[in-house]
Amino acid sequence: MKILVPVKRVVDYNVKIRVKADQSGVDAANVKMSLNPFDEIAIEEAARLKESGKASEIIVVTIGPEKAQEQIRTAMAIGADRGILVKTDSPIDLGGVEPLAVAKILKALVDREKPDLIIMGKQSIDDDSNQTGQMLSALLGWPQGTFASKLEVGAGSLKVTREIDGGLQTLELKTPAVITTDLRLNTPRYAKLPDIMKAKKKPMETIEPSALGVDISPRLTVVKVTDPPIRKSGVKVASVDELVDKLKNEAKVI
Repeated sequence: MKILVPVKRVVDYNVKIRVKADQSGVDAANVKMSLNPFDEIAIEEAARLKESGKASEIIVVTIGPEKAQEQIRTAMAIGADRGILVKTDSPIDLGGVEPLAVAKILKALVDREKPDLIIMGKQSIDDDSNQTGQMLSALLGWPQGTFASKLEVGAGSLKVTREIDGGLQTLELKTPAVITTDLRLNTPRYAKLPDIMKAKKKPMETIEPSALGVDISPRLTVVKVTDPPIRKSGVKVASVDELVDKLKNEAKVI
């Protein structure tokens, strides 16, 4: 089984996001960048499938600037065998390439690589779109299992457990399929130094979106990016009656 894992370069989740003074986007200058956390889970799951003998090759793909090679190497250190960088100059402070363009690029790569399974994060932590996996599934005409918290691989089929409002839902899908990962699917490993060194020697291909016949021109225009409103401090009340009064007359929630 060949597995394709798309990943994304994002501002590290420990970094406090700052909005540019002109409100045109997020200030990404001189900030730490890392692998999208949900994509780390996808890479880890693919690596576990390979270690258990259920996968033969893991290909990691990212769409972004030249520096995104760092995230590909990180994925290789976790377990990917080779990488593909689709090089673009789309500004990362505006979220990079839009989800539909990403899905079209991935479809072109799927047509070329012929993977049996695609495992990807359910969303990226920068734009939180949660669209690419579903769009890719629709473009390919493949079944999809989104928000996977458990994955079981059989002969030509998958069992995907999803967390839903009412509890757990289990789907059985035929391969090839698209799986998007949720937080509880696994805990990603820390890459060991020998694996990091080995990752530097693994093959990586760099191509342009035009070589895949995909137009990545943006369809959306960012009008303005602003910080969320500052949350007001809470107040103490002396009695239940005072609490009810405030909820009714000030908050107007009852």
